[in-house]
Amino acid sequence: MSDGSPRSGAYPASMVRLVEAFVQLPGIGRRSAERLAFWVLKASPEEAEALAQAIQVVKRTVRHCDICWNLADATPCPICADPRRDGGTVLVVEQPKDVLSLEQTAMFRGVFHVLMGRIDPLSGIGPESLTINDLVARVRDPGKNAGGVPIHEVILGLNPDMEGDSTALIVAERLALDKVRVTRLARGLPSGSQIEFANRAALADAIALRQDL
Repeated sequence: MSDGSPRSGAYPASMVRLVEAFVQLPGIGRRSAERLAFWVLKASPEEAEALAQAIQVVKRTVRHCDICWNLADATPCPICADPRRDGGTVLVVEQPKDVLSLEQTAMFRGVFHVLMGRIDPLSGIGPESLTINDLVARVRDPGKNAGGVPIHEVILGLNPDMEGDSTALIVAERLALDKVRVTRLARGLPSGSQIEFANRAALADAIALRQDL
């Protein structure tokens, strides 16, 4: 039975290699990969070269901020380096894409901390796999925080599902002995949903109506 792969000789070897590369991307099936490969083939040399260079530049320059773990071209990232932000209020999220979603609300003027995931025992991800220790260090040592200011509030902005709630409880427990207010986003975020898919109004309400944990 065919696995959907191009038969030998149907495409040039370079096209087969390009299709196989696109198939590795998340959410891209073989038909979509073939369409992308044909787009590259039909694009002008300048367009194809621009795409290739953009990928190379991202791999060379993008890194994690030394303070918050958000993605940036330099460290500290623009958010941590902005003196207009409230460095004493830290919003903890799971992934860098959550920072983008929350920034689009223009409701939050503090800084962030990206855990780089969430606790998921079935996938072998425990607290030690996340950046919880870095968050605790920021709380205990202002010199490790944005602007060198003490943190007075940690907002848990994790996805409102079982894994997100479990992760939030672990983070709260780790901060229990520190003199810092720990809150969480209000349940304006539907349970079981993902922050990246929430609309701007729901995220704004969640920030404004955050609750003590």
